[in-house]
Amino acid sequence: MSSPAPVVLVFLDPAYPDGRVADAAKPQLLVTDLGVTRGDGIFETMLAVGGTVRKMQAHLDRLAGSARALDLDIPGQDVWQRAIAAAVARYRAGNPPSDAAADELVVKLVVTRGVEGAPAPTAWVQVAPAGAAGRRQRETGIDVILLDRGYDSDVAERAPWLLLGAKTLSYAVNMAALRHAHKQGADDVIFTSSDGRVLEGPTSTVLLAHVEKSDDGTAVKRLITPQLDSGILPGTSQGALFAAAKAAGWELGYGPLEPRDLLDADAVWLISSVRLLAPVNRIDGKEIGTPAVKKELTAELSGLFAGIQ
Repeated sequence: MSSPAPVVLVFLDPAYPDGRVADAAKPQLLVTDLGVTRGDGIFETMLAVGGTVRKMQAHLDRLAGSARALDLDIPGQDVWQRAIAAAVARYRAGNPPSDAAADELVVKLVVTRGVEGAPAPTAWVQVAPAGAAGRRQRETGIDVILLDRGYDSDVAERAPWLLLGAKTLSYAVNMAALRHAHKQGADDVIFTSSDGRVLEGPTSTVLLAHVEKSDDGTAVKRLITPQLDSGILPGTSQGALFAAAKAAGWELGYGPLEPRDLLDADAVWLISSVRLLAPVNRIDGKEIGTPAVKKELTAELSGLFAGIQ
């Protein structure tokens, strides 16, 4: 039986400027914490490579946006930055990487509303090794199925209390969708709205590409993602890759997208901070794009994304 992966846990505590280190193997949360009893809280998940956390500012900004949506008072970004640095350094000191793959760490920031009746939230940084499954899916691609999320594409504006644009701890539906996909023999899910729009994955953002020939014979590459006002979480990875792709000469677009747009694309990907860019091989059993073009586009975009810090 293999031993559990090592985890470093650092709580944000006003009495400890760089955070309070805790034993992840021992209980740390009270059963009355509202993050446990009601899923009332927010989180962010980042990737650290070679000890450097990628897109930290974008994640801290999104964490602050989620906190505003939940009327949650959280520690300042400078406090988070010190705790993140301390947690990553502590992990690497106790677990020297054996190779490049072992030097990928998942850095998770979590805030709950705290113990019921308490004046302050509970906040911590958690560092653990990245799993092999994400790296494998970057290389081999994934099969996905389309699932109805049960909301129309205008509901986020009409009902902001649903918190569709915030990254909350209430992930039971997302995890149920992934379990359903696995039972169908698929790896992941792309949600659609009840009015037929493409939305996002349970833990990722959807991208698609088209390649066309211009009048002078050069390739025109266009990268497209669903509209951000359709009740999806703004992807930090999507935003960073769009900026890099634009600088490299790609054209950019934002939906609205329908399932047929995915099926007609030259390539489709799910992108996230830890798994990075995972090419979609099949959607509901239908092959997507052509292998050669998809491989070429994936290599180019993965190269652009690898240079992002």
